[in-house]
Amino acid sequence: MLRGFWYPALPSAAIRGRAVRTTTLLGLPLVLGRTTEGQPWALEDACPHRGMPLSAGTFDGREVECCYHGWRFEPVSGQCRTIPSLAAGARLRVDRLFARALPAAEADGSVWVHVPEPEAGDEARPPVPRLPVFGRRYRITHLSVDIPCGVDHGVIGLIDPAHGPFVHASWFWRRRDSIHEKARVIEPIEEGFRIQGHAPSANSAPYKLLKVYRQPVVTTIEFTLPSTRIETIRCGAYWFSSRAVVTPVRTGESRIDFCAAWNVFRSVPFFVSIFRAFAKVFLGQDRDVIVRQAVGLRHAPHMTLIDDADRPAKWYFELKAALLEARRTGGPMKHPIPEPVTLRWRS
Repeated sequence: MLRGFWYPALPSAAIRGRAVRTTTLLGLPLVLGRTTEGQPWALEDACPHRGMPLSAGTFDGREVECCYHGWRFEPVSGQCRTIPSLAAGARLRVDRLFARALPAAEADGSVWVHVPEPEAGDEARPPVPRLPVFGRRYRITHLSVDIPCGVDHGVIGLIDPAHGPFVHASWFWRRRDSIHEKARVIEPIEEGFRIQGHAPSANSAPYKLLKVYRQPVVTTIEFTLPSTRIETIRCGAYWFSSRAVVTPVRTGESRIDFCAAWNVFRSVPFFVSIFRAFAKVFLGQDRDVIVRQAVGLRHAPHMTLIDDADRPAKWYFELKAALLEARRTGGPMKHPIPEPVTLRWRS
C-alpha cells in the first residue's frame, strides 16, 4: 500500500451537517465530517489522550469532543482546544497537543484524504485527482464495491486487458466467441502509462451505440500510481469519462471506487439509472471473480505473468518499485517504460 497519495474516502453526500462518518484507509481508522462552513476534515479515529475513538464523541460544527474525558479538538488542524480536567494554573500547553489530522478535500462528488508517508514533513502535496471532463454540462455518477484482496491484486485485475470475454461475457458487453487479436501503443506518462488513442474494441456492444453521432470514436486509457485507471471516449463534441480507483482499506481488503461523467445521450429518459444498473452488474462481475480468486490467493501461489497481455501488471510492480527507490534515495524516479511500445494480445 502506497502512502503519499490522495485516496477517495467517502462520497460527498455521505457527510452532511454535524454528523460524522467513519472509514478506513491503508489500515488507518478515520473519522470524517464537515465544519459549519462545509469544509471536509479527517482525523485519525483515536483520541491522543487514551485512544478512545473520536467518532464515539460529539461534533458541534466547530470542535470534536471525546466522550471519555471531554478533550476538544479543532478538526481541520487537530489542535486541542480544551482539557476539562486541568486545574487553574496548570502548566500544560493545551494548544501544543494535537489529534492526528489528515488533509481532506472534495472533488468530483467524493471526499478525498491524503495519507502521508511516515514522518513526512510539510512538503507540497500533489493536487487532488480530478476526473477529466470536457464541458460544463454533463451527468456524473458514483459506484463502489468492496473486494476481498490486497490493492496489488485489485490493480492488476483493473488493468488486465484479457479477462473481458470471460468475466464480462454478456449480451450488453461482449460475447466469449468474439475474441480477436488487438494491438495497442502504450506510452510512458508521469508515474504511469497510457494506451494511445485508438478506435474502441469492435466486440464491445456499448461503444457501438456511439455510431448514432456519426463521428469517429477515439478511446484513451491511462493508469497512474497509486491505483487509478482513467478512460476517456471522444466522439466529436460528445464524450464519456470514467475513473476507477482501487482504494486500499487494510491488508487483504480493498474497494473499487468508480466515477463516470458524460454528455452523451443526455436527452434519453432515465439514462443515469440505466447506466448505473449496467455498471453495477459490471462491477459485480469483477467482485465475484475476485471473491473466487481469493480462495487460491490464501496460499500465496506463484504468479506466471506472460507477455504481452500481462505486461501492464509487470509495469505496475516496476512502477511501484521505482517510486519507492526514488523516495529512498531522494533521486529521480526511473521509469520502467523508456519509450512507446506496441503490445499485442487477444481478447
